[in-house]
Amino acid sequence: MTSMTPKRHQSPSQRGIALIESLIAIVITALGILGILGVQMRTLSDTSTTVRRAQAIRLIEDLGERMKVNPNALASINSYVTTFSSEPTVPAAGCASGCNQAAMVTYDLAVWKKSVKDTLPLGRAAIFIPPAGASTQLGVMLAWRENERDSSAGFKDEIDATKVRAADSSLSAGGGTDKTSNACPDGYICHLQYIPVAGRCPTDSNFPGQFFCAGT
Repeated sequence: MTSMTPKRHQSPSQRGIALIESLIAIVITALGILGILGVQMRTLSDTSTTVRRAQAIRLIEDLGERMKVNPNALASINSYVTTFSSEPTVPAAGCASGCNQAAMVTYDLAVWKKSVKDTLPLGRAAIFIPPAGASTQLGVMLAWRENERDSSAGFKDEIDATKVRAADSSLSAGGGTDKTSNACPDGYICHLQYIPVAGRCPTDSNFPGQFFCAGT
């Protein structure tokens, strides 16, 4: 006689367990992938900010080099002062055939601000004379579009280069005397740097504090 093995019947509570386990595994895997993507996006954002700040430093160095070429940029220090909203037009004639001191300032400033606009996203620049009486220095502040997710006031204070940190770690506003022009605009990241202004022309002994440069 052939023995028949009775079929086992699953209880209703055991049905679909494999499907539930699969769904749980998919959810856990998806959460892990989202976590990795979040870390990658944050890393890319930090890298982008670092690159932009390095570009800002190079742009300020370029302005400093342009000032060194000027026969006496120190005598025209006030001509370099500009606000974020100012967009000078590059002179059509340029300086290929030669420029006097004033024309060179106009040309260099226009070309440099155009470079800032072309290099940084929504790039803007302001140049001011520091309020501390350092007449041989200029404060240069570059601003570009903000891409940080954290927009809290505390975070913005930490990344705001216009803030001055005291010995007790407290922060105070920096920049020039005109806070509207020299403070970091809302929605932007800024980099502030002070650069020396070269004065290569000899002083005039008959007029203390004045400079004499041929062609000025």
